[in-house]
Amino acid sequence: MKNGVENGENNWSEWLDFNLQTIETAVVADSPGVFKVHASMKILFIGSSKNLRQSLIESLSDPCISKAKRFSYLITENAEQVKDQLLCEYREKHNGYLPQCMDEQKTI
Repeated sequence: MKNGVENGENNWSEWLDFNLQTIETAVVADSPGVFKVHASMKILFIGSSKNLRQSLIESLSDPCISKAKRFSYLITENAEQVKDQLLCEYREKHNGYLPQCMDEQKTI
């Protein structure tokens, strides 16, 4: 698997450094998809977008999300559905809580 684009829609990219240079040079497409960001192996945010590259770049300026160190993405036309599924799974594993940068009561 390379950059989440081979053989269908269930191939996530490898974890990449979360910075502008990587986003611009890592072949992150201007395509619809889902992305996850983490710091110290803790998911901070799960997002979906019609333009992955643009959303990742915009996320760099978010005070909470910008603390992330790595990101992974999945190119898919069903971005919103995949995001909802990931959030459901996350909540099941974390006593109903959302990732830190999505929780209304953020504890940073």
